[in-house]
Amino acid sequence: MHVGFIGLGTMGREMARQLLEAGHRVTVWNRSPEAVRALVGHGAEAAGSLAAVLDAEAVVSMLADDTAVESLLLSPELLAGAKARVHVNMATVSPALARRAADLHAGHGVGYLAAPVMGRPDAAAAGNLAVLAAGDGALLDFVQPLFDAMGRRTWRLGDRPEAANIAKISANFMLMSAVEALSEATALGEANGLAAADLLDVLTGTVFPGPVYSGYGAMIAERRYEPAGFRLALGLKDVGLALDAGAGSRVPMPLAGVLRDALLESVAHGEGDRDLAALGESARRRAALPRPDRTP
Repeated sequence: MHVGFIGLGTMGREMARQLLEAGHRVTVWNRSPEAVRALVGHGAEAAGSLAAVLDAEAVVSMLADDTAVESLLLSPELLAGAKARVHVNMATVSPALARRAADLHAGHGVGYLAAPVMGRPDAAAAGNLAVLAAGDGALLDFVQPLFDAMGRRTWRLGDRPEAANIAKISANFMLMSAVEALSEATALGEANGLAAADLLDVLTGTVFPGPVYSGYGAMIAERRYEPAGFRLALGLKDVGLALDAGAGSRVPMPLAGVLRDALLESVAHGEGDRDLAALGESARRRAALPRPDRTP
Protein backbone atom coordinates (compact mmCIF):
# COMPACT_ATOMS: atom_id res chain seq x y z
CA MET A 1 0.00 0.00 0.00
CA HIS A 2 1.13 3.57 -0.62
CA VAL A 3 1.13 5.25 2.80
CA GLY A 4 1.70 8.89 3.62
CA PHE A 5 3.22 9.38 7.08
CA ILE A 6 3.17 12.73 8.90
CA GLY A 7 5.10 13.30 12.13
CA LEU A 8 8.48 11.66 12.62
CA GLY A 9 9.10 12.19 16.31
CA THR A 10 10.43 9.55 18.66
CA MET A 11 7.44 7.27 18.07
CA GLY A 12 6.54 8.24 14.51
CA ARG A 13 9.89 7.47 12.93
CA GLU A 14 9.91 3.96 14.40
CA MET A 15 6.35 3.33 13.25
CA ALA A 16 7.15 4.54 9.73
CA ARG A 17 10.19 2.27 9.68
CA GLN A 18 8.01 -0.72 10.52
CA LEU A 19 5.77 0.10 7.56
CA LEU A 20 8.82 0.19 5.30
CA GLU A 21 10.06 -3.13 6.62
CA ALA A 22 6.64 -4.64 5.92
CA GLY A 23 7.02 -3.68 2.25
CA HIS A 24 4.75 -0.66 2.05
CA ARG A 25 5.63 2.37 -0.04
CA VAL A 26 5.94 5.22 2.46
CA THR A 27 6.01 8.93 1.69
CA VAL A 28 7.04 10.99 4.73
CA TRP A 29 6.71 14.60 5.90
CA ASN A 30 8.00 16.24 9.05
CA ARG A 31 8.49 19.82 10.15
CA SER A 32 12.19 19.22 10.80
CA PRO A 33 14.06 17.76 7.79
CA GLU A 34 16.59 15.64 9.71
CA ALA A 35 14.03 12.94 10.51
CA VAL A 36 12.90 12.88 6.88
CA ARG A 37 16.46 12.33 5.66
CA ALA A 38 16.92 9.48 8.12
CA LEU A 39 13.78 7.69 6.85
CA VAL A 40 14.75 8.28 3.22
CA GLY A 41 17.91 6.38 4.07
CA HIS A 42 15.68 3.44 4.99
CA GLY A 43 13.75 3.58 1.70
CA ALA A 44 11.05 6.19 2.32
CA GLU A 45 10.19 8.93 -0.15
CA ALA A 46 10.35 12.57 0.95
CA ALA A 47 7.21 14.59 0.31
CA GLY A 48 7.65 18.08 -1.03
CA SER A 49 4.55 19.28 0.80
CA LEU A 50 1.74 18.14 3.04
CA ALA A 51 -0.55 18.07 0.03
CA ALA A 52 1.75 15.52 -1.61
CA VAL A 53 1.44 13.22 1.41
CA LEU A 54 -2.34 13.22 1.02
CA ASP A 55 -1.95 11.76 -2.47
CA ALA A 56 -1.23 8.37 -0.89
CA GLU A 57 -3.93 5.71 -0.50
CA ALA A 58 -3.85 6.03 3.29
CA VAL A 59 -2.37 8.77 5.47
CA VAL A 60 -1.04 8.08 8.96
CA SER A 61 -0.26 10.95 11.32
CA MET A 62 1.56 10.86 14.65
CA LEU A 63 1.66 14.43 15.96
CA ALA A 64 2.14 15.77 19.47
CA ASP A 65 -1.24 17.25 20.37
CA ASP A 66 -4.52 18.84 19.30
CA THR A 67 -2.82 22.07 18.28
CA ALA A 68 -0.43 20.32 15.90
CA VAL A 69 -3.21 18.28 14.29
CA GLU A 70 -5.45 21.32 13.99
CA SER A 71 -2.80 23.57 12.45
CA LEU A 72 -1.40 21.02 10.01
CA LEU A 73 -4.19 18.68 8.97
CA LEU A 74 -7.59 20.27 9.54
CA SER A 75 -7.36 22.76 6.73
CA PRO A 76 -10.42 22.61 4.43
CA GLU A 77 -8.19 23.60 1.52
CA LEU A 78 -5.78 20.74 2.22
CA LEU A 79 -8.56 18.16 2.57
CA ALA A 80 -10.36 19.41 -0.53
CA GLY A 81 -7.41 18.34 -2.67
CA ALA A 82 -6.74 15.06 -0.88
CA LYS A 83 -6.75 11.82 -2.88
CA ALA A 84 -6.34 9.59 0.18
CA ARG A 85 -9.15 7.21 1.07
CA VAL A 86 -8.53 7.58 4.79
CA HIS A 87 -6.55 9.51 7.40
CA VAL A 88 -5.52 7.49 10.45
CA ASN A 89 -4.71 9.75 13.40
CA MET A 90 -2.54 7.72 15.80
CA ALA A 91 -1.80 10.55 18.25
CA THR A 92 -3.31 11.04 21.70
CA VAL A 93 -5.78 13.86 21.15
CA SER A 94 -9.03 15.02 22.70
CA PRO A 95 -12.37 13.39 21.92
CA ALA A 96 -13.63 16.81 20.86
CA LEU A 97 -10.92 17.11 18.22
CA ALA A 98 -11.70 13.58 16.99
CA ARG A 99 -15.35 14.48 16.47
CA ARG A 100 -14.46 17.73 14.71
CA ALA A 101 -11.86 16.04 12.51
CA ALA A 102 -14.25 13.23 11.53
CA ASP A 103 -16.93 15.71 10.46
CA LEU A 104 -14.47 17.84 8.49
CA HIS A 105 -12.94 14.85 6.71
CA ALA A 106 -16.38 13.45 5.85
CA GLY A 107 -17.32 16.77 4.29
CA HIS A 108 -14.42 16.36 1.86
CA GLY A 109 -14.90 12.69 1.09
CA VAL A 110 -11.98 11.45 3.20
CA GLY A 111 -12.40 8.81 5.89
CA TYR A 112 -11.11 9.45 9.39
CA LEU A 113 -10.01 6.87 11.96
CA ALA A 114 -8.57 7.29 15.43
CA ALA A 115 -5.92 4.73 16.34
CA PRO A 116 -3.76 5.90 19.26
CA VAL A 117 -1.16 3.43 20.44
CA MET A 118 0.12 2.12 23.74
CA GLY A 119 3.82 1.44 24.13
CA ARG A 120 7.14 3.21 24.46
CA PRO A 121 9.64 3.84 21.62
CA ASP A 122 11.30 0.45 22.11
CA ALA A 123 7.94 -1.21 21.48
CA ALA A 124 7.46 0.93 18.37
CA ALA A 125 10.90 -0.08 17.11
CA ALA A 126 9.96 -3.75 17.51
CA GLY A 127 6.52 -3.41 15.91
CA ASN A 128 5.04 -4.36 19.27
CA LEU A 129 2.59 -1.54 19.93
CA ALA A 130 -1.00 -1.99 21.10
CA VAL A 131 -3.33 -0.21 18.68
CA LEU A 132 -6.64 1.20 19.96
CA ALA A 133 -8.73 1.78 16.84
CA ALA A 134 -12.20 3.16 16.19
CA GLY A 135 -14.17 4.34 13.18
CA ASP A 136 -15.82 2.94 10.10
CA GLY A 137 -15.39 -0.85 10.00
CA ALA A 138 -14.63 -1.04 6.28
CA LEU A 139 -11.88 1.55 6.65
CA LEU A 140 -10.46 -0.32 9.63
CA ASP A 141 -10.33 -3.45 7.47
CA PHE A 142 -8.55 -1.46 4.76
CA VAL A 143 -5.77 -0.25 7.06
CA GLN A 144 -5.48 -3.37 9.22
CA PRO A 145 -2.28 -4.42 7.37
CA LEU A 146 -0.71 -1.16 8.56
CA PHE A 147 -1.73 -1.84 12.15
CA ASP A 148 -0.34 -5.37 11.83
CA ALA A 149 3.01 -3.94 10.73
CA MET A 150 3.22 -1.47 13.60
CA GLY A 151 1.61 -3.40 16.43
CA ARG A 152 1.18 -6.77 18.08
CA ARG A 153 -2.60 -6.45 18.48
CA THR A 154 -5.43 -4.14 17.46
CA TRP A 155 -8.40 -3.47 19.72
CA ARG A 156 -11.43 -2.28 17.74
CA LEU A 157 -13.57 -0.02 19.90
CA GLY A 158 -16.58 0.81 17.77
CA ASP A 159 -17.51 3.12 14.94
CA ARG A 160 -17.00 6.46 16.71
CA PRO A 161 -13.37 7.59 16.39
CA GLU A 162 -13.43 9.47 19.69
CA ALA A 163 -13.95 6.18 21.58
CA ALA A 164 -10.35 5.19 20.84
CA ASN A 165 -9.12 8.51 22.20
CA ILE A 166 -11.15 8.08 25.40
CA ALA A 167 -9.60 4.62 25.84
CA LYS A 168 -6.08 5.97 25.38
CA ILE A 169 -6.60 8.95 27.69
CA SER A 170 -8.04 6.61 30.35
CA ALA A 171 -5.10 4.24 30.01
CA ASN A 172 -2.57 7.06 30.29
CA PHE A 173 -4.35 8.46 33.33
CA MET A 174 -4.07 5.08 35.05
CA LEU A 175 -0.43 4.68 34.01
CA MET A 176 0.56 8.08 35.37
CA SER A 177 -1.41 7.48 38.57
CA ALA A 178 0.55 4.26 39.09
CA VAL A 179 3.88 6.00 38.52
CA GLU A 180 2.98 8.81 40.92
CA ALA A 181 1.90 6.29 43.59
CA LEU A 182 5.11 4.35 43.10
CA SER A 183 7.13 7.57 43.35
CA GLU A 184 5.51 8.56 46.63
CA ALA A 185 5.89 5.05 48.08
CA THR A 186 9.57 5.00 47.11
CA ALA A 187 10.15 8.38 48.77
CA LEU A 188 8.40 7.11 51.91
CA GLY A 189 10.63 4.05 51.96
CA GLU A 190 13.81 6.02 51.43
CA ALA A 191 12.90 8.52 54.16
CA ASN A 192 12.65 5.58 56.53
CA GLY A 193 15.85 3.84 55.53
CA LEU A 194 14.44 1.37 52.97
CA ALA A 195 16.35 1.10 49.70
CA ALA A 196 14.21 1.77 46.62
CA ALA A 197 15.47 -1.40 44.93
CA ASP A 198 14.39 -3.52 47.91
CA LEU A 199 10.92 -1.97 47.97
CA LEU A 200 10.61 -2.51 44.23
CA ASP A 201 11.54 -6.19 44.65
CA VAL A 202 8.78 -6.61 47.24
CA LEU A 203 6.13 -4.80 45.20
CA THR A 204 6.78 -6.46 41.85
CA GLY A 205 7.15 -9.88 43.49
CA THR A 206 3.81 -9.71 45.29
CA VAL A 207 0.81 -7.46 44.64
CA PHE A 208 2.10 -5.32 41.75
CA PRO A 209 3.75 -7.47 39.08
CA GLY A 210 3.91 -6.31 35.46
CA PRO A 211 5.76 -3.91 33.19
CA VAL A 212 4.50 -0.62 34.64
CA TYR A 213 5.75 -1.20 38.17
CA SER A 214 8.88 -3.14 37.21
CA GLY A 215 9.90 -0.83 34.36
CA TYR A 216 9.11 2.54 35.89
CA GLY A 217 10.08 1.29 39.33
CA ALA A 218 13.58 0.44 38.14
CA MET A 219 13.94 3.87 36.55
CA ILE A 220 12.81 5.58 39.75
CA ALA A 221 15.11 3.46 41.90
CA GLU A 222 18.08 4.20 39.63
CA ARG A 223 17.02 7.85 39.13
CA ARG A 224 17.29 7.23 35.41
CA TYR A 225 15.07 9.67 33.54
CA GLU A 226 16.74 9.99 30.16
CA PRO A 227 16.31 9.23 27.34
CA ALA A 228 12.61 9.87 27.75
CA GLY A 229 10.21 7.30 26.36
CA PHE A 230 7.19 9.23 27.64
CA ARG A 231 7.98 12.87 28.34
CA LEU A 232 6.55 14.51 31.44
CA ALA A 233 5.27 17.42 29.36
CA LEU A 234 3.18 15.04 27.27
CA GLY A 235 1.93 13.40 30.45
CA LEU A 236 0.74 16.79 31.67
CA LYS A 237 -1.04 17.27 28.35
CA ASP A 238 -2.73 13.89 28.62
CA VAL A 239 -4.01 14.33 32.18
CA GLY A 240 -5.40 17.67 31.04
CA LEU A 241 -7.29 15.80 28.30
CA ALA A 242 -8.66 13.42 30.92
CA LEU A 243 -9.86 16.29 33.11
CA ASP A 244 -11.47 18.06 30.15
CA ALA A 245 -13.21 14.87 29.05
CA GLY A 246 -14.41 14.29 32.60
CA ALA A 247 -15.79 17.80 32.87
CA GLY A 248 -17.50 17.46 29.51
CA SER A 249 -19.28 14.27 30.54
CA ARG A 250 -19.82 15.22 34.22
CA VAL A 251 -17.41 12.60 35.55
CA PRO A 252 -15.54 13.84 38.64
CA MET A 253 -11.85 12.87 38.58
CA PRO A 254 -10.37 14.10 41.87
CA LEU A 255 -7.25 11.95 41.55
CA ALA A 256 -6.57 13.43 38.12
CA GLY A 257 -6.43 16.91 39.67
CA VAL A 258 -3.79 15.80 42.16
CA LEU A 259 -1.85 14.10 39.38
CA ARG A 260 -1.99 17.23 37.22
CA ASP A 261 -0.44 19.27 40.02
CA ALA A 262 2.35 16.70 40.51
CA LEU A 263 3.14 16.77 36.79
CA LEU A 264 2.94 20.55 36.70
CA GLU A 265 5.42 20.75 39.57
CA SER A 266 7.89 18.60 37.63
CA VAL A 267 7.49 20.68 34.49
CA ALA A 268 7.90 23.88 36.53
CA HIS A 269 11.23 22.52 37.77
CA GLY A 270 12.44 22.16 34.19
CA GLU A 271 11.84 18.40 33.96
CA GLY A 272 9.29 18.42 31.14
CA ASP A 273 11.62 16.69 28.69
CA ARG A 274 12.53 13.96 31.17
CA ASP A 275 10.76 10.61 31.32
CA LEU A 276 7.57 10.20 33.33
CA ALA A 277 9.69 8.32 35.87
CA ALA A 278 11.04 11.72 36.95
CA LEU A 279 7.88 11.98 39.05
CA GLY A 280 10.09 10.07 41.46
CA GLU A 281 12.36 13.09 41.67
CA SER A 282 9.41 15.34 42.52
CA ALA A 283 8.35 12.99 45.31
CA ARG A 284 11.89 13.03 46.72
CA ARG A 285 12.00 16.81 46.46
CA ARG A 286 8.70 17.23 48.34
CA ALA A 287 10.05 14.92 51.05
CA ALA A 288 13.26 17.01 51.32
CA LEU A 289 15.37 13.90 50.77
CA PRO A 290 19.10 14.41 50.19
CA ARG A 291 20.14 15.12 46.63
CA PRO A 292 23.24 13.55 45.09
CA ASP A 293 26.08 15.71 43.80
CA ARG A 294 24.73 15.24 40.31
CA THR A 295 21.11 14.35 39.52
CA PRO A 296 20.90 11.90 36.59
